[in-house]
Amino acid sequence: MGKIAVTGIGIVSPSGIGKRPFWANIKAGRSFVKEITRFDSKSYPSHIAGQIDDLDAYTHVSERLLKKIDAFSHMALIASEMALQDAGIDIKKEDPNLIGIFLGNALGGWLYAETELRDLYLEGREGVSAYMASAWFPAAPQGQVSIYYGIKGFSKTIVGDRASSLMALGYARKTLSKDKLNLILGGGMEAPVTPYALLCCNTYGCLSKNNAHPQDAYRPFDKKRDGFVIGEGAGIIVMENIERVKTRNADIPAVISGYATTCDGKDRINPATDGKELARAIRMALDDARVNTSDIDYISLDGLACDDWDTGEVSSIKEVFGNYARDIPVSCPKSMFGNLLGASGVVDVIITILAMEHSLVPPTINLDEPVDNSLNYIRKQAQEHQINKALVISRGRGGINSVLVLEKP
Repeated sequence: MGKIAVTGIGIVSPSGIGKRPFWANIKAGRSFVKEITRFDSKSYPSHIAGQIDDLDAYTHVSERLLKKIDAFSHMALIASEMALQDAGIDIKKEDPNLIGIFLGNALGGWLYAETELRDLYLEGREGVSAYMASAWFPAAPQGQVSIYYGIKGFSKTIVGDRASSLMALGYARKTLSKDKLNLILGGGMEAPVTPYALLCCNTYGCLSKNNAHPQDAYRPFDKKRDGFVIGEGAGIIVMENIERVKTRNADIPAVISGYATTCDGKDRINPATDGKELARAIRMALDDARVNTSDIDYISLDGLACDDWDTGEVSSIKEVFGNYARDIPVSCPKSMFGNLLGASGVVDVIITILAMEHSLVPPTINLDEPVDNSLNYIRKQAQEHQINKALVISRGRGGINSVLVLEKP
């Protein structure tokens, strides 16, 4: 399968909105995890998150539309506009039938639905907004982006837990490789900082309870880890065939050259600790990209900060890369802003593209004492390093393993 160009980036995150402020905070290793202030969360076992407070300052969306959509659709619209501008694309000059939207999320949009249902049951309203049915469901952002820009091409929404957005990029690459579309807006969004979504994530039992020290809470691969921290945001990239990009003389910061997904087939929630199926996904992605293990200059880790997940991920890398695993820089930048669940994969892709552009490996913060010293963890501070080829790992409950290969053009 051919290589697909990434030509534009749009990012909405707790660490910054827009790629420049976002990258400035990532390379500096700043934590944006804090106590939730959007609602009273003190009764939850975990009440910290990567929360976005200034979304409205960046919006291009009308007040009328904002009353009809959930926050995750709002984030997707902002990130899409940023990505198109970054790619230098005037959507009005494109054939709408040849543009697609491939997005992923894990939970859907619950803030809108929760607000309506709370008013219905606690305040005695006779009904809910007519827009609730179209505001919360997982495909809502895809629909809203399509309507906003008049996009009419083949599109898809992927729901694969935390692997959702990376899977969406994999499907988008496959579609573009078949020349079915000219360009695709690919990525994901998630808005889990709501009472019900936080309750669901707490019930899962893998959230950090280090509420007293929020910025130290998310500790992937550290001996003192006690779970992950949720975050909210959106990441969108513009994907095009390389030949088309050349005709419009646009920049290509990175290409997607390989992708693979597997499933552990072990448990409906927990992964296999041996990492065998993740290792198979890594090998398949490398084969798809036609690169060797020794070609990989950086690995972006999934890093859930839960024992079984971290153990299996480390095991898979050691199995595939052997002794070379000690030399490849690896990190989990989401430790700075929280796990964006279904949007985490595309955000990791965006970070990796920026790392390639600046020849700088972003750090894993809060990694004081690694559980396993067999990997080359980049800790606390960013490290200068030439990155020509990189691997991005994203995983989901039920044993979903998703792996993507990025290269400099």
